[in-house]
Amino acid sequence: MRTHEEMVAIMLSNPAVRAEYERIERDEMPILDAILQTRKEAGLTQAQVAERMGTKAPAVARLENALMTGGSPSPSPSLATLRKYAAAMGKRLEVRFA
Repeated sequence: MRTHEEMVAIMLSNPAVRAEYERIERDEMPILDAILQTRKEAGLTQAQVAERMGTKAPAVARLENALMTGGSPSPSPSLATLRKYAAAMGKRLEVRFA
């Protein structure tokens, strides 16, 4: 039986897998980190955020998971959804081009 680290090494030896992994690390993880940090700073659970958004906790879990996985298998969340998520934590979503 292989360890987790060995399996990761095997998967990352595939150039296509490595490229996608690096894209997610570069493009998606900073967004997820910011979202999770904001929720943590607000001291809210997924269930509490969901209640404030007028939805259920599994929907918030799917939103966070979609960001973590780059949208697969579900589509990436819309800006409207991210705005509601931010508002649930007393924040405002800003999108910038730098």
